[in-house]
Amino acid sequence: MRMAPRILIAAVAVALTLDPAWAQAPLEADAKGYPNRPIRIIVPFPPGGPADTITRLVGQRISEDWGQAVVIENRAGGNTAIGAQAAARAASDGYTLLAAMDTTMVINPLVAANLPYDPHKDFVPITLLTKTMSLVVVRGDGPNTVKELIAKARANPGKLNMGAGTITSRLGALQFAKAAGIDVQLVPFKGSAEIGQAVLAGTVDFALDSTGTSLPLIQSGHYRALAKYSNRPFPILPDLPSLSVAAELPSLGESSTWIALVAPAGTPAAIIDKIHREVASIYNDVAMTTKLEQIGIPALRSSSPAEFAAFIGSETERWSKVIKESGNVKLD
Repeated sequence: MRMAPRILIAAVAVALTLDPAWAQAPLEADAKGYPNRPIRIIVPFPPGGPADTITRLVGQRISEDWGQAVVIENRAGGNTAIGAQAAARAASDGYTLLAAMDTTMVINPLVAANLPYDPHKDFVPITLLTKTMSLVVVRGDGPNTVKELIAKARANPGKLNMGAGTITSRLGALQFAKAAGIDVQLVPFKGSAEIGQAVLAGTVDFALDSTGTSLPLIQSGHYRALAKYSNRPFPILPDLPSLSVAAELPSLGESSTWIALVAPAGTPAAIIDKIHREVASIYNDVAMTTKLEQIGIPALRSSSPAEFAAFIGSETERWSKVIKESGNVKLD
């Protein structure tokens, strides 16, 4: 597909870092009395994936601490655009939030011509929730190592199917295939649950899947993890090699997905700050962070809205380069 012009990509990256709308929301209201009714968090993915899991865990704690129900609403499709559009159209009163992803806030604007939302104008950042890494996985009876997988792919050019869900995972998969010199077919999926079904059914030969979804399947023997697409530690599987080492491809970096909370533009700054401070408090609870780590979801230090805004800007610059190098990114 045709990529966005370079000047547009650069402009988006600069605007994300400089526009004060990202740094703070309007200041005219405070958070006194908030919340006094249920809060809705839209998750733009089906139930069961890492975005859904962490949002439900954090939402449950918010509900317990604030004494109000937190309702998780799954609106999958359109590479998160359907859920994002619904959140963008909601009232800016703090009672609708979006569990946004890098796909939502960074990738979609770089590869989609007619998005039904504008991440820059329609949302204000609250805080990052997690940054997961992708694992290279096969069925339990599949290849034992990355080198075996590469050898199989080279012996069967164009015949192996490679599954991936989010756009960032698809980009990572394409980077791996290019670096390894293998001709494989990329099969896109809407979420991790579909990837798992396809791997187990043999519809795809290998996949890039999230740590949170993969871990139970690995522990049960249904999945075999060949490598982590990251150089970060993964304490649950301490002996799992990084893909760059396992494939002897040092140019490979990281394929990860981040998940965060954002609110409709115009949400009062005091409410944004209250939500951020609540998430920070939740993440200061060792029991909570331990639980997340045990299910393969890294718990990050809760970033401030301003820090998250700057992070979005840097991510836009990084991914614009990756997309231009890939050249064949498609939305389905």
